[in-house]
Amino acid sequence: MLRSEKERVVAELAERLRSSQTLMVADYRGLSMPEIEELRTRLLEAGARFTVVKNTLTKLAAEEAGTKDVLELIDGPTAIAFLEADADAAAVAKALNETARARDVLVIRGGILDGALVGDADIKRLATLPPPEVLRAQFAGAVVAPLTTVVGLFTAPLRELVGVIDARIRQLEEQGGAEAEEPQADAPAEEESEEQPEEPSAEAEEASAESEEEASG
Repeated sequence: MLRSEKERVVAELAERLRSSQTLMVADYRGLSMPEIEELRTRLLEAGARFTVVKNTLTKLAAEEAGTKDVLELIDGPTAIAFLEADADAAAVAKALNETARARDVLVIRGGILDGALVGDADIKRLATLPPPEVLRAQFAGAVVAPLTTVVGLFTAPLRELVGVIDARIRQLEEQGGAEAEEPQADAPAEEESEEQPEEPSAEAEEASAESEEEASG
């Protein structure tokens, strides 16, 4: 490769590294060209550009872009999936993870999620999440969740999303498994009515008065 060509590649990589808040790195050794093209097509559908890069050029580009965290992930033949702003990160991670399991040659090393360095385990956990529309439907039905909790799930940084969802699932399971028993209110005791003596009627009073007069006479 001519020096001018190398400089162009380094400049393009540096620009991608600067503009990409999320990317995933893998060791692609062992994949054939048709398999690489198949994976590249699948990742493109999810919103990611899969680029095979040379280590030396990538290291130069990372230093130029000021993204030295990426250097920890570069060791051996390297390919980087650069995610667009509207990419489905879970779908990208799933495509990489399924290829790694099916081919047994692709190795996920880790990546950068929302600007933070993550390991291969985080990428694999991200691959287990359902598509965004399914997540929205699931949590829209979780009426027991406070509104702020549901909103937080969709505004949380991508690197925190997996942990937030796991915590919410545990919370829902605990709420569903232990139903609170509400004490039943005691029925109000019936007041015993005291029998009040009936007051004598006017006729009875007159009859009593006449009897007294006759007795005195």
